[in-house]
Amino acid sequence: MNPLRYLLFPWWLAELATGAKAFSDNPLIGSPTLNRWGLHVGRVRLAAALARSRRRRLSALVSTEERAAFERDGFVMKRDFLPPEEFARLRAEALAYKGPAREMVQGDTITRRMALDPAALDAMPRVRALVHGAKWRGLMRYVGSFDSEPIGYIQTILAQVNDREPDPQTALHADTFHATVKAFYFLTDVAEDEGPFVYVPGSHRMTPRRLGWEKERSLRARDGLDRLSSRGSLRIGQEELAGLGLPAPKAFAVPANTLVVADTSGFHARGPSVRPSIRVEIWTYGRRNPFLPWTGLDLLSLPGIAERRANWMWAARDRFRAWLGQPWRDAGLKSPATPATQDAGG
Repeated sequence: MNPLRYLLFPWWLAELATGAKAFSDNPLIGSPTLNRWGLHVGRVRLAAALARSRRRRLSALVSTEERAAFERDGFVMKRDFLPPEEFARLRAEALAYKGPAREMVQGDTITRRMALDPAALDAMPRVRALVHGAKWRGLMRYVGSFDSEPIGYIQTILAQVNDREPDPQTALHADTFHATVKAFYFLTDVAEDEGPFVYVPGSHRMTPRRLGWEKERSLRARDGLDRLSSRGSLRIGQEELAGLGLPAPKAFAVPANTLVVADTSGFHARGPSVRPSIRVEIWTYGRRNPFLPWTGLDLLSLPGIAERRANWMWAARDRFRAWLGQPWRDAGLKSPATPATQDAGG
């Protein structure tokens, strides 16, 4: 290691009190010795305890049935989320929208995102009403454990667009070591063999067996596991689930107008698609510093800021591509269901 790197020690130390997760980037987070002594598991335990405390204070935002479903499964699923006629109008509005799009290629799959920024929300008032509605906001806040505004997109998953290796998102994984929330409101029907969202029920709970698994992985994550695990998104084989007392994954093969809100610190994946397919959804996510004891006080949730964050993040990666990387290429003006282009392997 370059001795000059030790000048970064104060930064590495400060990151322990944040959501920093990459074992490969921070020598303290990735230290097998420190993790053998309990560093990683200690961070997991503390983050989980604080998330439970915040959720108790946000519990009035959801119903008793929704709280029970989340505590049991790690997700809340709501079929027929909108009345049929209202959904039909919203779906037509969203699918007809044409705006700036970004795309990322992972293996044989393209993920397309169109930010729900002020221009998009002005063009889609029904979508605006949906994501600003009390039910949507309540579920996002309770599951995510923060009274914060999520970042929103229209997201399209285009599977089997090229002959490359399988999409790495089809491997079961946890996004990070602490509570984080994603919502999927499906605008198209989702078949079981066409890339459904998959989740292992109950895997959001940091049980003794899950903590033991986390500790074992933390000892090898820096150098001995796959690249995405070393970046802090730990992968798990389906054959390992029973050893953690977990059931088989649930695939959300559901009709359009179904909402799923999940804590993606639980194990989840994108199911494989056996044929070229398109899945379109309104997709929002939220993630804050897991070690904050309070639920609110989020300046990034202020009106005028919250709906611009997606574009600001893309612009920052464009400008500082050499340091930050930029997997999201500018795809020009598109509609959500526009087919993949011929250069999908790029």
